[in-house]
Parts: sequence; structure tokens; C-alpha cells
Amino acid sequence: MQVRLNDSIAEISRSGWNRLAGSEYPFLRHEFLHAAEVSACVCPDTGWTPCHLSIEDDGLRAAMPLYRKTHSWGEFVFDWAWARAYEQAGLRYYPKLISTVPFTPASSPRFMLRDSSDTDAVRALLDAALDLARESGCSSLHVLFPSDGDTGHLAERGLKLRKDCQFHWRNDSYTDFDDFLARFSSSKRKNARRDRRLVAEAGITFRHLTGHELDARRWRTVFQLIGRTFMLRGSAPYYNLAFFREIGRRLPDSIRVVLAERRGRPIATAVFFESDTVLYGRYWGSDGDYNALHFETCYYQGIEYCINAGKQLFEPGTQGEHKISRGFVPVTTHSAHWLAHPEFFSAIGSYVDAEGRQIDRYMRTVAAHTPYRRDRVRT
Repeated sequence: MQVRLNDSIAEISRSGWNRLAGSEYPFLRHEFLHAAEVSACVCPDTGWTPCHLSIEDDGLRAAMPLYRKTHSWGEFVFDWAWARAYEQAGLRYYPKLISTVPFTPASSPRFMLRDSSDTDAVRALLDAALDLARESGCSSLHVLFPSDGDTGHLAERGLKLRKDCQFHWRNDSYTDFDDFLARFSSSKRKNARRDRRLVAEAGITFRHLTGHELDARRWRTVFQLIGRTFMLRGSAPYYNLAFFREIGRRLPDSIRVVLAERRGRPIATAVFFESDTVLYGRYWGSDGDYNALHFETCYYQGIEYCINAGKQLFEPGTQGEHKISRGFVPVTTHSAHWLAHPEFFSAIGSYVDAEGRQIDRYMRTVAAHTPYRRDRVRT
């Protein structure tokens, strides 16, 4: 079985890749990854060098998104302390290899298979990635946000699994937003309604736009709002305007943008991706500070849309304990890690084991503070 190394996603058949990716993960599709590359958001100059793996056998049999990295920005699985430890020991941590979707902290398959039972292809892809790490002088291989189906293969091959926590919302057959709030305790329900009331009383309204409705002018408005918010945090957006225009053209059915408007003027936005069953929250921006507007734009608007559209899951992104009181619950995410240096690999294995136990304790603690009334939770 021959594994091919591809210097660009363009070297791999779009139709073949998308057959493996399926429709459940819009950011795993060829169009998304291609937009990241052609917009120069993902390229050697930004520290992301594509080196995707593929196996051909009467068409595309299997594939793995893979990048050579010269830093750890845009990954959302934090290994800065590992890099510092390498440096203090007189070793180089960068470059490293990572299998992920750039700037996208959402779980999806990393071993993309034509036949889900093709364990030979999984082994071939993983062995090729490890060989590439060794032969190209990389310190390590990291598989970020793999699907649950991938973690067993990674652990079996000896990679160290690392736990983390996100907050997701699940649709419990809610009939409308009021039915959703009816499951809350009285105080939490009152707080959520106050959030929404503050926004409404400020004269802010909302417009939902699909990719088909986002022309160049609207994308510019959306990007300006996102860019301002990034700049206030001291960084530029990971994805540029060219990227958003490209995905708007290539993946219009997978994009939903919420625009918050006041007196007809856009003041805030949230960019979502969606499949038939899942809504993924991604980018937020505003032109100023507005009471509760972030909660409404990024969370309540998404929840209400999921209820009305019959979507089963809403993943709003990483971090943010403030999501708990808005109806999101803790879920486990994973990453997997291999380091070429045996002593460091052993030490990091012990670290992630201890960290995992702490994550478990944390999740149990925050799960006790969800807003749901125990007598209204459906099983």
C-alpha cells in the first residue's frame, strides 16, 4: 500500500476527498481546506505547510489532513509549555507535524476512509505520518480533535491521548425557545430572558444570511467586525477576507451568518458553519460593547435556529464557562501526541494522564452547575 505525500490539497481529487469527508463536517471538505490555502492563510509563510497524505486504490481510498508547523498558534490544544521545556533542554520543538483542520477546534475524522473498517489504511496513514516526522526532522506528531472513532487507533499505535473540555448544546426535542427555557431553574430562566430583553430594548434586531446571500460588500462588513474584535485582543484574524469570500462562493449551503443591526446598521456578527444535523459556531465580531449582545448573537440565536431547523447539536467553539448558564454542557474532546525524544515522550505521557484526571474532576464540577431543572431533564 503506497501512501502519497501531497504539497497542496489541490493535488488531491476534490470529489474523491469529499466522498471520504462526507457532509457532516463542512470544514473538513476540500473546498474549505482549498480556500485556506489559496487565500494564503495556510502556507509556509504563515507557519502552516500542507503535507496531506492519501492512498489511491481504484480512486481515493483514504486520506489524512496534515501540516508541518513552525509554531503552535491556531491549534487550540496548547503545547507551549512543552516547546519551552524543549528549548530549555537545548532541543528544537519546531518544526512539528499536526493533523487537524487549521484554526478549527471541532472534532472530525483524521483518518478519512472509503471503507470505515479499513484498518490497514489507518495503519498505513499513521505509519506514514510518523515516518515523515522522523525523516523530516520534526520533533513530534500531534493529532488534534480526532473523532471518537480515531482515538482507539491512535492509542493502539502508542500515541498519548490528551483530554480537554468543550461546552455543547443538544436538542432535547424542544418545540421552541420557550420550551427550552422551561427546562431551566427559575433563576437561570429569568437571567436568560433578561439577556434577551436587554438586547431587544436596545433596539437591536437580527438577520440570518446564507452563503448565497453574502455578496462581496456584506462579506467586507462581516470581516471588518470580526477583524476589529481580533485586533482588540492583540492579534489579526486567522482567516482573511479572501478566505471568507472563497468559502462563500464554494460552500454557500454550509454557511450561516447572523448580523445584529441597530437602526439598519450592522453592529455585530457571528459566522456559523452547518451540516444537516449540527451547527458550528466560529467567528464573532462587533463594533463596540453592548450589554448581552455576545450571548444573544453567538448562543441564543444559534440555539433558536437549531430548534426551528431541527438540528441536533450546537458546538459553539472552545472555552467559556459562561456558556454553562446558557444551556451548554461539558463534553470531552481529545488530542493525541507522539514525541521523537523518548524521555520527553515519557514525561509528557505522565503529564497528560494527570491532566486528564483533573479534566474529569473539572467536568464533574461544572456539570453540577448547568441551568437545567432535574425534574425537567428528559432521558
